[in-house]
Amino acid sequence: MPIRTLLRSAALLLAVALAPLAAARGAPADTAASKPPVPLLWKVTGAGDARVYLLGSFHLLTAQDYPLSADVEKAFDASQRVVFELSPEDMQSPELSSRMVQAATRTDGSELKRDLDEATWHKLQAFAASNNLPLPQLQGMKAWFVGLTISVGQMQKMGLDPALGLDRHFMERAQKTGRKTAGLEDIDTQIRMLDGMSATEQRQMLAEALDEVDKGDVQARQLHDAWRRGDDRLLWNKMAVEMRQQYPQLYQRINTGRNDAWVPKLVPYLQAGQGGTLVVVGGLHLLGSDGVVEKLKARGYKVERVCTGCKR
Repeated sequence: MPIRTLLRSAALLLAVALAPLAAARGAPADTAASKPPVPLLWKVTGAGDARVYLLGSFHLLTAQDYPLSADVEKAFDASQRVVFELSPEDMQSPELSSRMVQAATRTDGSELKRDLDEATWHKLQAFAASNNLPLPQLQGMKAWFVGLTISVGQMQKMGLDPALGLDRHFMERAQKTGRKTAGLEDIDTQIRMLDGMSATEQRQMLAEALDEVDKGDVQARQLHDAWRRGDDRLLWNKMAVEMRQQYPQLYQRINTGRNDAWVPKLVPYLQAGQGGTLVVVGGLHLLGSDGVVEKLKARGYKVERVCTGCKR
């Protein structure tokens, strides 16, 4: 189910903005609490003392995913600033959820039902009834927003919490320790990424979200487990390969285009005198031939995986 998987992994904004609208959290996911997750972590060596640590985030996590591994802690300690997809100021802005809802609200007088096939509409009716969601309110929203609302709600039922996501964790750590912070994008950029989906892409994403509910969200559990193991190959194969083949334009907008825009913003942190910088972004953006890791290698930087004791 490529569309929903890729969007969910790419959209930090949704995990935060939609959480209050989604279902209440459930029991914690089944994780090996005694063993810290193996990080998706790379070190990029720049000029002089400049080092950039690229840390792949999972935007919704559990309390059992902490504490983090020693490798991640060392990267944080070695960094004087932390860079995110969205700056902490944007993440904490009271406009965040309101602007997201505004973009997702239908303004042409039509209803959501018009955009869905009969089977998907019936599934949505049943889901809304069993989860106490107001169907008339959903009728006034775009399909991408409804699909992601369902996805985030299901992840919360699994015990995955946006308040415990890696991004939020390091935003709080940076604030407490007085580190500088920055964002690679702004709110409008992330909203355009989602609201720019075609009607066909939106329909499929909502249908996939409803199908996954029936399966107990097996894929979300699989991806979370893979993130804990630092299994970059499985994450890449499950999140991106099929999407890149079947929906190249969507993949370009959500992933490759953003990676291309981020790399020039990271290069200044690799100049002499910059010291250490920790960059925390969705794990997908670091993986594959068109990920940030390979793009920085192509520019001549030394990039190495930091993975003490893991089997790869």
